[in-house]
Amino acid sequence: MEAISVKNLSVAYESNTIIEDMNLSIPKGEISIIIGANGCGKSTLLKTIARINKPKAGDIFINDKNIKEVKEKHIAKKVAFLPQGPVCPSGLTVKELVAYGRFPHQKIIGGLNGHDKKIIDWAIEETGLKEFADRQVENLSGGQRQRAWIAMTLAQETDIIMLDEPTTYLDMSYQLEVLEVLERLNKEKKITVVIVLHELNNACRFASNIIGLKKGKIVCQGKPLEVINKSTLKEIYGIDANLQRSENGEYPICMEYELLREE
Repeated sequence: MEAISVKNLSVAYESNTIIEDMNLSIPKGEISIIIGANGCGKSTLLKTIARINKPKAGDIFINDKNIKEVKEKHIAKKVAFLPQGPVCPSGLTVKELVAYGRFPHQKIIGGLNGHDKKIIDWAIEETGLKEFADRQVENLSGGQRQRAWIAMTLAQETDIIMLDEPTTYLDMSYQLEVLEVLERLNKEKKITVVIVLHELNNACRFASNIIGLKKGKIVCQGKPLEVINKSTLKEIYGIDANLQRSENGEYPICMEYELLREE
C-alpha cells in the first residue's frame, strides 16, 4: 500500500528544471531513503511533497488524496516535514520546541489542552529526552538536538515523517543515534519514514526501500541489496565502487571507491 504517490511530477526553479516527469511510489509503513549527488533533486522532491514548493506539472497523492484538493493544515496532520539544518530560537527548552508540533491541531482560540500535553510528553519520552525536557535546546549535544527536532515532528501526530538530511554535520555516533530512533519509531509505531541521506552505507543499512536519483530522474528503487550495485552507483555518483555484504548479509556496504573520469 502507498503512503505517497507521485505522478508525472515536474518541478522547476524559474527556467531551471530540477525534476521532470517523475513517477514514484513510497510504500506505507517502511523506511524509504533517497540518495543521489548534490543537486539531483532530493530535497526538492521532499519540499514539493510537503507543499513548500509548487510543482510545474503533475500530481502528488498522500494516502490516496491529491494534495491539490486538501488544505495545508490538513496536510500538516498527515505529513510532518523536518527541513535540513533547522534553527531553534535562543532560550527555547526541549518541551517548548516540541510543543510547536501541536500547532496544526490547535484551534484559533485556546492554548494546549490535555491531549496536546500528553502527546508532547509522549514524543519526548519516545526520543529519549525525558531528562532534558526543561533544558534549553542550544545546550544539548548535536545528537540530542536532532532528537528534539524529531520529537517535534512526532508531536505533530502524523502517519508520515519526512526528514531532509537529518544527520548532516553529526559525527558517526550521533548519526547512528538519530537513525536508530527513527528505525524504532518505524518498527514500533508503523510510522512511514522518508529520509534524504548523504551517507550511502547508513542509507543501505536503515532503508527497507532505497531510491536513487540523478538529475531529477529515478535510477533505482527497491531493497538496497537488490538495487545498490556497481552499475547503479556508477550512474548515480560516477564512481567505481567496491561493494561487500554486511556481516549479517542483509545490506551492501561500499568498502572503497574511485572516481570515474571521462577519457
